[in-house]
Amino acid sequence: MKSPARKHFERVSAAKAAGTATPGEQQQGEQYELHAHALYEARRTLKKIKSTQAKIEEKRKMLPDFMPYVDGVLSEGKGAKDDVLMTLMIWCIDVGDYEKALEIGAYAMKHGIDTPDQFDRDTVSILAEEIAEGVRASLEKEGADADALANVMARTVAVVGDHDMHDQIKAKLHKSYGYALRAAEDPEGALEQLKQALSLNERIGVKQDIQQLERQIKNAGGKAGA
Repeated sequence: MKSPARKHFERVSAAKAAGTATPGEQQQGEQYELHAHALYEARRTLKKIKSTQAKIEEKRKMLPDFMPYVDGVLSEGKGAKDDVLMTLMIWCIDVGDYEKALEIGAYAMKHGIDTPDQFDRDTVSILAEEIAEGVRASLEKEGADADALANVMARTVAVVGDHDMHDQIKAKLHKSYGYALRAAEDPEGALEQLKQALSLNERIGVKQDIQQLERQIKNAGGKAGA
């Protein structure tokens, strides 16, 4: 556990280095090197863990030590290439910290920063697809906060919606948003999102959901007029 003074030093140092870095070139500086090494060691630890859930919990424990660096870069960064930052964006998605992932993602898309090569997809595709799938999985859990998850999807659509991505990924995005709105008892909003998903991918699997929502809205209108 790092002391508050240490965290402050790391954040300020990272901010200063990020603020003077050349956009598009590799991030440099002591804090970057230290955190790149710490991330390397963390990934070595994770490779020894077989359980996916156990890996997620380990990442959850590790992430706070990296957050001063992340916050420093986000506060003053000019868009230098930063594999540490982008790897941590994906970790944030993995542990369900979607707000921080979107904060990093918005910064990355603004400056055209992509994820490290091992992740195969670009930043916008990872954000859209991984958050959509994470929210879908969360909605199926007992006690899920549907309103909060709907807000996550609204923010995700706002951050990535206008960027170029495959139609199949954008369809997943709208499907998850629709399911979140349905769970949050907003059938009209859910219907709109699911129709968008269907228009992008006819095989997205929402036709029956659309029909059910249309019946629900029609029935509610009939009761209201009675």
